[in-house]
Amino acid sequence: MTYRKKLIEVALPLDAINREASREKSIRHGHPSTLHLWWARRPLAACRAVLFASLVDDPSSRPDEFPTEEDQQRERERLFELIEELVKWENVNNEDILGQARKEILKSTDGKPPPVLDPFCGGGSIPLEAQRLGLEAHASDLNPVAVLITKAMLEIPPRFAGQPPVNPDAQNGLAGTQTWKGATGLAEDVHYYGKWVRDEAEKRIGHLYPKVELPKEHGGGEATVIAWIWARTVKCPNPACEAIIPLAKQFWLSRKPKHRAWIEPRVDRNNKTVSFIVKKGEGMPPEGTVDRRGARCIVCNEIASLDHVRAEAMAGGMDTQLMTIVAGGSGGRVYLEPSDRHVEMAATVAPLAVPETDLPKKALSFRVQLYGMTQHRHLFTSRQQTALIAFSDLAKKVGERVKADAITAGYKQANIYADSIVTYLAIAVSRSASMWSSLCWWQPSGEFVAQVFTRHALAMVWDYVEVHPFSKATGNWTGALDWIAKVLQFLPICKGAKVEQADAASIAEPIECAKSLVSTDPPYYDNVGYADLSDFYYVWLRQNLKSIFPDLFHLMLVPKTEELVATPHRFGGDKAKAEEHFLIGLGKSFRLMRNHADHDYPMTIYYAFKQTETDRRSGGVASTGWETMLQGLLVAGLQVTGTWPMRTERIARPIAIGTNALASSIILVCRPRPDNADTATRRDFIAILRRELPEALRYLQKGNIAPVDLAQAAIGPGMAVFSSFSNVLEADGKSMRVRVALQIINAELDTFFTEQEGDLDANTRFCTAWFEEHGMEEGAFGEADDFARAKNSSVDGVTESGVLRAKAGRVRLLDRDEYPDEWDPGSDGRLNTWKCTQYLIRALGRGGETEAGRLVNLLGGGVSENARALAYRLYAICDRKGWAQEAVPYNTLVTSWTHIQSAAAASGAEERPGDLF
Repeated sequence: MTYRKKLIEVALPLDAINREASREKSIRHGHPSTLHLWWARRPLAACRAVLFASLVDDPSSRPDEFPTEEDQQRERERLFELIEELVKWENVNNEDILGQARKEILKSTDGKPPPVLDPFCGGGSIPLEAQRLGLEAHASDLNPVAVLITKAMLEIPPRFAGQPPVNPDAQNGLAGTQTWKGATGLAEDVHYYGKWVRDEAEKRIGHLYPKVELPKEHGGGEATVIAWIWARTVKCPNPACEAIIPLAKQFWLSRKPKHRAWIEPRVDRNNKTVSFIVKKGEGMPPEGTVDRRGARCIVCNEIASLDHVRAEAMAGGMDTQLMTIVAGGSGGRVYLEPSDRHVEMAATVAPLAVPETDLPKKALSFRVQLYGMTQHRHLFTSRQQTALIAFSDLAKKVGERVKADAITAGYKQANIYADSIVTYLAIAVSRSASMWSSLCWWQPSGEFVAQVFTRHALAMVWDYVEVHPFSKATGNWTGALDWIAKVLQFLPICKGAKVEQADAASIAEPIECAKSLVSTDPPYYDNVGYADLSDFYYVWLRQNLKSIFPDLFHLMLVPKTEELVATPHRFGGDKAKAEEHFLIGLGKSFRLMRNHADHDYPMTIYYAFKQTETDRRSGGVASTGWETMLQGLLVAGLQVTGTWPMRTERIARPIAIGTNALASSIILVCRPRPDNADTATRRDFIAILRRELPEALRYLQKGNIAPVDLAQAAIGPGMAVFSSFSNVLEADGKSMRVRVALQIINAELDTFFTEQEGDLDANTRFCTAWFEEHGMEEGAFGEADDFARAKNSSVDGVTESGVLRAKAGRVRLLDRDEYPDEWDPGSDGRLNTWKCTQYLIRALGRGGETEAGRLVNLLGGGVSENARALAYRLYAICDRKGWAQEAVPYNTLVTSWTHIQSAAAASGAEERPGDLF
């Protein structure tokens, strides 16, 4: 099979793409991710770069135009410069840059670019970026919530591109005087009719949200409440007490230095009651009353086990107690003590027509069922249920008003337009559900409400927040409208998109379109239970949209049986059957994609899964998630021809803070494996792997791939070797399992690090070996002496270098914070890479990239690069040992390296390190 190599199969400006993809996670206004939450959404920058590079020829495949390697490299650099501009958020709608990109695509596809197919579209990032690049986009997903989100971005806005809003205010005041570019007219109507919904809802239920009296020091008078903070409660198990225990994880309200505030419990032991006051200024709040082990009664100090708390909850004995009221004041948040009137108002609400759908008995990362929350309605207070029902009812009713106004404005598609406005208002209701739930919590560092899904889970929240939907603070209805309208204004309004609900593993074709460029982000084994999670939104979306999208919302809940996820509870707890379901389904999906792919273009598959396990039989490290995904690829007759680690996750996201969570998606570039591919022996495979893997790993390190991701990224070039053969035979003639191949690849990765260590100085080799054995703990002098002799060093020499403490027959590595502040590498007679690495980490932690950059200038390029290489090695040791806290600084040093180098270039001046610390 002959084909022209594409840029993605040869080279990419990886660092620039990763920088923008990582930065994009912090961009909010107008970003499509703010239309509606979807879990593990791929960054637009990465998707845009991958699609472009999958279509554009690598210069080496056009020898008539670029005959020499120098010519080819110059052309690559030109394309790199275009990609570097293309991936910037500021250029997301820059028609000049996009026009250049489309021109290059047309040139490399002979003027006939293929449609793009994504059969696992999820949040819609890949088809959206295909549309932005001027390509026909086809997307599908089994999950109806994912399909709706993608339709709302790709299908609906182009229908009304350039049309003015139909609402009377716009028609009377602005018609004929303003150009309604893109979907701005649609966005204007979403705002207008959404405001009508708000105003009508306030007439219906506004009385449920009373104002609060402000004290004189805050100006007096009445103020609108922002939020009510409640604690769940259970009865104390002590028969002599039986007080009501308020369950609070923490009592902080504000950690801001100039606005410190917290909740102080007041215990009346005679009456066995607890009340709450607000404290401000200096001091500290008491510890919370509940953690993972159980609860503590603050009346009698009895410990209530978690089993007791769960039993109370399941028996209907869990109640709530108001702890504080948050109001808006002229100087910021005002925290007030509970009010009986507010408690009574919340207790009088009796919602009607609430969805009666059941939560799954078991699900990935679900624990709330253990506390009596067995239906979706249990995730909301009565007042929250009432608000969601009211807004849902009005969102449906506004459709007739929109239709009448559209007819008056002369719209030929008045029915469709009305349905579209209702769709976006239904999305606003669904979006609001994650802020109007009793699983929301108060974030004291920023003084705001944190929505339900800060993780891929429905986690139990003890002290929860109830927001005011008619206020002007976080979580209000108008804010939801604002987010949606801004997204509509930023979307690329291009025709040629089709979004369908489809099971990629079981239908005849993933979606009906011509031979396609396939790019997709398949499910991650047992990492995220999308179907169970998205039921949270589905039950509210269905309230409004089952008549508009009857095929999407005909079921009571999201389809579960066909979902490609390895969850044992769906197979009677049988892990093997769950794995088989995932493997068979993914294999079928890949075969269908292979059959539907245009073989002139490579397939690209995103995978951001990290699950390392030790095989009991061999002791080697492998990954079940990777094994099943790669087995699916091989069964489908595909081979890996390239691999790229794309920075697709934000390091500061909650799941990553303090952990070694995967920060990149590994993008596998695949082609159909030739029918005449060779068979290899185990020895052949290892020999080729040893020849090709080190070069690939050095390339990845050069691109500053995070150490946390390197083991996963190494799978790519390793599997490129393995998948190039039709079969790899073991000594007994049996085919090598993918799990064994992964273990071999991981072993070669360890060998690579060990060989890199050989380039370091003797004292650093000793420190590394000692660290691997003891970490930062003490060990015996005799053992240290043996280590030092083996590394051609000495304990005295390492001690004199200032990184080791040897006393009374005991030896330990010094913590980097024990190093002296005054240090000059230029006059250090015992300079070693270990010391330089620790000083760089300390500079980065204390003074950021600027200070680290100044130190890089003093150390020089060679020493600094050795320090970066050592950080990879030390991270690998920490990861294997499970030392998560110590691993983080090494990972951070590498991921910050590009910025450190930029800071070094900017400073340029040689300064003594004493100034750094």
